Amino acid sequence: MNAPSGIAPVITADNESLKRDFPLKPFAIRHKLAGHPLLTLPRIAQLASELPRDLIEYWSGDADISQDPDTVKSVDLDPVDVVNRIQTASAWMVLKRVEKSPEYRQLLEDALTSVARARGFRTVKDAGFEQIEGFMFVSSPNSTTPFHMDAEDNFFVQIHGEKTFAIYDNRDGAIADDAQVEYSTVKHRNVPYNDSFKPRGIEFHLFDGDGCYVPYQWPHWVKTAGTYSISMAITWKTKEVRRMNDLHRFNSMLRSLGLPQAAPGKNPTLDTVKLAIYRTAAAIVEPLRASETMRRIIRRIALGKNANYYLKKA
Repeated sequence: MNAPSGIAPVITADNESLKRDFPLKPFAIRHKLAGHPLLTLPRIAQLASELPRDLIEYWSGDADISQDPDTVKSVDLDPVDVVNRIQTASAWMVLKRVEKSPEYRQLLEDALTSVARARGFRTVKDAGFEQIEGFMFVSSPNSTTPFHMDAEDNFFVQIHGEKTFAIYDNRDGAIADDAQVEYSTVKHRNVPYNDSFKPRGIEFHLFDGDGCYVPYQWPHWVKTAGTYSISMAITWKTKEVRRMNDLHRFNSMLRSLGLPQAAPGKNPTLDTVKLAIYRTAAAIVEPLRASETMRRIIRRIALGKNANYYLKKA
């Protein structure tokens, strides 16, 4: 990993949460990223013009918390226009894998280095932060990002605007069972929501400089307030998270061939065999993923005809 740069964003948390609660449950954080030159609308518009199209996703912000992904409304603008018109576009957008830009990569590493050191480690590698990735969000006023789960851990930082971020405990599978967790990992992230989940939730009311920690596969929904929002998810995958995700992907592929599969952890010996097969095949395919066209083809073959859902209406 690179050494921290001269601009050293710092993530902090009260009440020893970085040591006491991490990585088992959500907690509030503070950060020093608000106002950073890489996190302004003009710079984000430039980033949108540079990223491959399959790393950009955007939809109407006029959505329900429990949104059927097949009925979500599209936005008839190109990515750069969405950013430039975000105050009136009635949209939410995510720019994925921003760490592909060296400047943004350094930003992410600096932030996670501060967390690693607060937890008593010298580097992000020592702290177990692997596969570091960044996801930049711009959202119009009064927009909703539907209830969903993400296949990584995440420090979510609010850069501009006001946002409610609600996170729900699914450790016992009462919100999303094993089948839904696999589906959200591989097919589509959205999860059905109903009001009976409320006792399991915690809401964070975020302004510039605020944020929260989102544990792996904890369902959440997000709403903006009366002005546009800029935020970022600083994510990583531990060895165990990478293992779980790979098993979910391989199980889904086998299931599509009509072969029933036990959830990860139910048969550890078989999991080890599956993991070896999947990772051997993935290593062979990985060089092909340098091409955006090949990425689309590979996703369709591996994940089904709807794998490129976020490009359907592009």
